[in-house]
Amino acid sequence: MRALIAIGFGIIGAVLVWAALARPSTPDSALAPVPNGDGMPSASPSATKASRERPKERADHVRDQITGLVLPESHPVAMSIPKLGVRSPLDDLGLDTDGAMEVPENPARAGWFSGGPAPGSLGPAVIAGHVTWNGRAVFHRLSTMRSGDQVTVTRKDGKIAVFTVTRVARFSKSQFPSRAVYGPIDHAGLRLITCGGTYDAARHRYLDNVVVFARLTAVRGPGG
Repeated sequence: MRALIAIGFGIIGAVLVWAALARPSTPDSALAPVPNGDGMPSASPSATKASRERPKERADHVRDQITGLVLPESHPVAMSIPKLGVRSPLDDLGLDTDGAMEVPENPARAGWFSGGPAPGSLGPAVIAGHVTWNGRAVFHRLSTMRSGDQVTVTRKDGKIAVFTVTRVARFSKSQFPSRAVYGPIDHAGLRLITCGGTYDAARHRYLDNVVVFARLTAVRGPGG
């Protein structure tokens, strides 16, 4: 199944982004390059393995500068975007054999990059989803989000982390800002990623990525 997805995407290690004008019959890759120890994209499994360890080490340097709410680590199980009417369970996304982030196999479901922070804990949690698959997918309208919109993530510990969007941006896949997406931050952040921009039918891929930046602003549930 994953081999078929990789063929349909035509890219390894790119981020999903939806295009409003094109309706391709094959999906595009949904995931951003995983940075190496310097916060830059890496294509090798050994470098990406290091990237899963070093962000935690780098985070230690900002723990005394933490701003806002921060929760302990807890596995995320579902997410919702009220403005878009999106509700989805969260699949775990790891690294594939090429050292790139995996893509969700089900276009109707979003996935959490388990190599990074859990939503609500210190650092930038990453959730990715497809923008189109025969016309529609879970993050089909992600690019319409705006500052002030909310995203909620339900966690295994029963808490619901409420994130408020601070920025929505579109980046060329050739210039994806890995440091801004994956780099250490002084708060509990969230990045939603999909594809966007122009669809290149010849290569079966979108040329850009849409990234929604958000931060934890409230907690519901036990002890929240």
